[in-house]
Amino acid sequence: MPYNDKLQGDYLMKYDCLIVDDEIMLSENTREYFNVLGVKTAWVADEESCLKFFRENDAGVILLDINLGNTSGFDLCNHLRKTINVPILFISARKSDDDVLLALNIGGDDYIKKPYSLAILLAKVKAVLKRHKINTADEGFFTDNDFHINFADRSVSLRGEKIELKAMEYKLLSYLVKNRNRAVTKDELFKNVWEDSFSDENTLNVHIRRLREKIEINPSEPHYIITVRGKGYLFEVK
Repeated sequence: MPYNDKLQGDYLMKYDCLIVDDEIMLSENTREYFNVLGVKTAWVADEESCLKFFRENDAGVILLDINLGNTSGFDLCNHLRKTINVPILFISARKSDDDVLLALNIGGDDYIKKPYSLAILLAKVKAVLKRHKINTADEGFFTDNDFHINFADRSVSLRGEKIELKAMEYKLLSYLVKNRNRAVTKDELFKNVWEDSFSDENTLNVHIRRLREKIEINPSEPHYIITVRGKGYLFEVK
């Protein structure tokens, strides 16, 4: 049985990780490996089972394959993003840049190509679980003209309107703002925002572009998030 679909009283069963993949042997091996090493993991094989899982359970991160029989993982990601904000890591044998960019643009937090190392995949999942825990130590505000961040409740607004950010987008913006007027290297962002050394520049570039589209008046000529060629990015406050 891939997961325990019985509610415990009136409470949802809480898992660290949900695998959504129709490759039975690979999924079972991954699930067993994660569980043995302390990451409570469930597995389902299709869209219907995934949606049923989230009606009856919760998970801290989703590992989502693109090819799910008659269903696309892209479509499932779009569906999930309407109701939940759980980090989604795509896992797929498809290696084209177009697939990677599409996965990240529709709300994926990372893209991991098969065949993957179980040890590296586990390290990525643990890093995601760690960084998405609510950091109650964040306090204070940032204000620049009509752009505001409340670090206490993790809210962002521009010209009086709230900006909806994904969890990773908020963490990236928060780190850049707290290190404003200083060029932050890509390696530093991987270490302190993604909290692992396995992410690639495509992932970072897509998140930067999405942030610019949300907070810049003209994303092609950014006022805040400046590219420092050969180094990284700078959040500029004049």
